Amino acid sequence: MKKIIIVFAVCASITALSQSKDEANIKTIFDNALKSGQSYEMLEYLSTKIGQRLSGSAGAAAGVEWSRQAMIAYGFDSVWLQPVMVPHWVRGKAEVARIISNREGTIDVNICALGGSVGTGSGGISAQIVEVKNFDELKQLGAKGVQGKIVYFSRPMDPTLIDTFSGYSGAVNQRSSGASEAAKYGAVAAIVRSMGSNIEEYPHTGGMRYADDVAKIPAVAISTAHGDRLSALLTRDKDLRMYIETHSQILDDVLSYNVIGELRGSEKPDEIIVVGGHLDSWDLAQGAHDDGAGCVQSIEVLRIFRAMGYKPKRTIRAVMYMNEENGLRGGTKYAELAKQNKEHHVAAIESDRGGFTPRGFTMSAPENVKSKIRSWKPMLEPYGLTNFNQEGGGADIGPLGPQGTALIGFLPDSQRYFNYHHTREDTFDKVDKRELELGAASMAALVYLIDQNGL
Repeated sequence: MKKIIIVFAVCASITALSQSKDEANIKTIFDNALKSGQSYEMLEYLSTKIGQRLSGSAGAAAGVEWSRQAMIAYGFDSVWLQPVMVPHWVRGKAEVARIISNREGTIDVNICALGGSVGTGSGGISAQIVEVKNFDELKQLGAKGVQGKIVYFSRPMDPTLIDTFSGYSGAVNQRSSGASEAAKYGAVAAIVRSMGSNIEEYPHTGGMRYADDVAKIPAVAISTAHGDRLSALLTRDKDLRMYIETHSQILDDVLSYNVIGELRGSEKPDEIIVVGGHLDSWDLAQGAHDDGAGCVQSIEVLRIFRAMGYKPKRTIRAVMYMNEENGLRGGTKYAELAKQNKEHHVAAIESDRGGFTPRGFTMSAPENVKSKIRSWKPMLEPYGLTNFNQEGGGADIGPLGPQGTALIGFLPDSQRYFNYHHTREDTFDKVDKRELELGAASMAALVYLIDQNGL
């Protein structure tokens, strides 16, 4: 019995020492990020000096080169470009939209073309408008109620959901597929109420997809404030018409790149931990929260380790994915080459929910992996990381899932994200320095624990 007690005491002592070391290193990570962090300065340059980085644009190309040079300057062991062909869509001249009412005259409203939409051309489209909340209502109207008209999808994000991403998920299918669904019944254009949490004057763009077997019709988003006004007018005037004019074009695919920086593992170099964000952004603003924040936080993870003199056991990569917004080509290509090269990715962490206050991490992984990560919660709680219960990873790391990679999403507070998401308001001045730095440190702390303890 005495031997058993002694062995137990020794094991407990070793565990305590290990935890004490981990806790000390986590504090060093946060201290470095908050005292000497570079994420905010990086984001300022990426957002204000380069700005919008829509796939295929000059801004995207500049973002690629900036990322490469930044990681070289920080002295990462390897930095390289991974070629990927991406869509090339351009917005063209500013969109025009007017509500035409026999009762109230002509009313200008704010719209923006959805990414990937065809344009109306200079002649625009003028037609009667019909409102639906969902695809079932559209089906009930059928060709008789839709033919030759503009369909307005007016379902809002559910404001009662505390998790705003759940509200987004519950409404976004009308943006992504609404045009093709409306075209099935002969609609000439589609309008969608913006995916925003609040009532705003400015519209939210975002990606949409065309089905192969139906006509391509123009698709636009209307601001939430003007969308609600449109709904109110339709209750009083069923013959309401609308004029929309857009000049977007779908051009041939072009060559772009994922940008990858790496710290080589000292003990298990063939086991890879990835942190990443998407370098591309929509063209309406600077892409600061979506997803410049995730990119600089990922670079910052590796920079912090270099500054600490930390030698990782496993290989740690920062990946700037290209084309998350309108194609996911970068994430798909990265996973394709990882499989082709027989690389073993232990875990992938994605930051694509903005640079807000850290709350925890989402996880898509086997239950034993989730349990192990949750066992580290006492070491992470002092830094505000308390939520480890949500399922999820991220769009760009998703293609790694079938290869057995644990998928983890950085989870910041979500309440303000959809004020800026895909809008002209997604600018550097909306990002708080301390919140951004805390996010980078949170990601670095989790990477450190995975590196030290495995999954």
